[in-house]
Amino acid sequence: MPPLSNSSKGVDNPWYPEGGPGRHLKARLKKGEVLIGATIEAFAHPSLVKMFRHAGFDFVYIEYEHSLFDLQDLADTILSARDNGLPVIAKTPQLERQEVAKLLEAGVVGIQLPRTETGEQVRRLLSYLKFPPAGTRAVAPGWGNSDYREVSDWRGWMDEQDRETTLVVHLETVTGYRNAGEILSQPGVDMCFVGPGDTSIEFGHPGDFDHPEVRGPMEAVLKLCKKHGVAFGTMPWSAAAAGEWAHRGAAFYEATSELGFIRAGAAALVEEYRAQVASSPGKA
Repeated sequence: MPPLSNSSKGVDNPWYPEGGPGRHLKARLKKGEVLIGATIEAFAHPSLVKMFRHAGFDFVYIEYEHSLFDLQDLADTILSARDNGLPVIAKTPQLERQEVAKLLEAGVVGIQLPRTETGEQVRRLLSYLKFPPAGTRAVAPGWGNSDYREVSDWRGWMDEQDRETTLVVHLETVTGYRNAGEILSQPGVDMCFVGPGDTSIEFGHPGDFDHPEVRGPMEAVLKLCKKHGVAFGTMPWSAAAAGEWAHRGAAFYEATSELGFIRAGAAALVEEYRAQVASSPGKA
């Protein structure tokens, strides 16, 4: 049995040589790795985390804007992801202190703000993510944010948490694209996710992700991300699209969800069985 850790600051996990999942995530992005995240949007359960870990995903993304979760199941899933080397990014359903705090205390390291449209929104979210004097986050040591370890060095833990938390802006509206320069130049922005679905709707071409009026704004944001040192990511609509965006400079993907895997796997199995049954020699 390994000896008990005497860490006074909370997180002590061999998956994270940088000291925690948030710093590990950001360090990999800074090294130029392209990270692939698995999405959870309906069934929050630690078993999913195990399967995602075995599959080779780099992080977990929780779709918490459109989905309903049992909060205890969600908390257990977040903690399991941390324990299995998968940093967690989650959408906050609203730009409110309580919503952000609950996700952070559960162990989420990346807060993604859907429909980011102004620099003021970014500054407010940053304030919720950082402790005084950099922000206004309230202290809650010893929860999922520190893997339930006792924290005795509060100042050291707060400083580490400030380095752990990751701010992810999410551009998907005409207003957000129009203000992208202001948004991405804000201090503290670590990652930028561009949602192709709502972008295609906003620019009048629903579902046509390759239309020039959809790709154009996305490519312009990618250039701004490079200018400001912000990691750019999207949800590619195919493996070929993932390769193309990586070639252009994309750094991360929030990929298919457990619903997508179940849907595709179930349909493929039924199709294969039907084909074999239809070709069976004994078939009348």
